[in-house]
Amino acid sequence: METVTLTTERLLLRPFEPADTEAVFLACQDDEIQRWTTIPSPYAREHAEGFTGQLVPDGWRDGSACTWAVLIQDTGELAASVAVTVRSLSGTWEIGFWTAKRHRGRGYMTEAARHVARWSFTELGVERLEWRAEVGNAGSRAVAEKAGFRLEGIQRSGLLNNGTRRDSWVGALLPSDLGLPTEHPYLPAARTGS
Repeated sequence: METVTLTTERLLLRPFEPADTEAVFLACQDDEIQRWTTIPSPYAREHAEGFTGQLVPDGWRDGSACTWAVLIQDTGELAASVAVTVRSLSGTWEIGFWTAKRHRGRGYMTEAARHVARWSFTELGVERLEWRAEVGNAGSRAVAEKAGFRLEGIQRSGLLNNGTRRDSWVGALLPSDLGLPTEHPYLPAARTGS
């Protein structure tokens, strides 16, 4: 797959590159990122080097993951990371993200997630975009809900984080939630009163 650069009103989303290694390493020293995401902890420089130099380019090359550095247009500073990763051959992908500590609370991740979701539906043909976060990760849940994801429930033992299986919230965004068409029709289950 060819790499793609996206722009929003305030952000530039481009694939990570080796020049981003130091910024990734510094951002991932944050206790909250290490606590709530599945990055290695402690996070060493070699983890950042592997991420920017191998993991990200390999995902784009084999079409299994599209990962972007989320940069503030005015300054070029790394604000966040966002990725969509294939989960199944039936059109289901998963979104994942983190935001550097100093850039939280400004709406950058919601803006990036909305844009990446729309791109995923229109350019990748994604028919279901899932979001997961460990139960208790209120920041991630707030971003997902502001971006339009609907919480579907709790998945027992849904995530493996630092050697421990943990329950996860699960949500999804569908193309129809954004008024977009899909290749396959969607027939929701009939709602019954109880």
